[in-house]
Amino acid sequence: MWNEKEGDNMARSLFLREKPVKLLLALGSAGKKAKYVSVLSKEINCTYSHTVRLLDEFSTLGLVKFMKVSRVKYIELTEDGKDLTIQLEGTVRKLEKLKPLKQEIPKKEE
Repeated sequence: MWNEKEGDNMARSLFLREKPVKLLLALGSAGKKAKYVSVLSKEINCTYSHTVRLLDEFSTLGLVKFMKVSRVKYIELTEDGKDLTIQLEGTVRKLEKLKPLKQEIPKKEE
């Protein structure tokens, strides 16, 4: 969904912060499976500590829930998180289709 190989998309960069969106989309791509933080941070190419901080913010907003199984903490999207992820996927797709218009630079009259 968030393809870096296609070059920087000005509209997407303008309207969305890269790492939080990538994190939500990565959680959404898991389907019904919960993921743990280190897998997510590698998947979105982000530091572990930044990923944890973003997940804490998501948790405060009610987008994710944490489940601890023995020593591993798993993360799952809530229903609100799933809804937002679906909407973000569509928004990212639309923003990636936008192309800047080529504008001619007016010539200065001498």
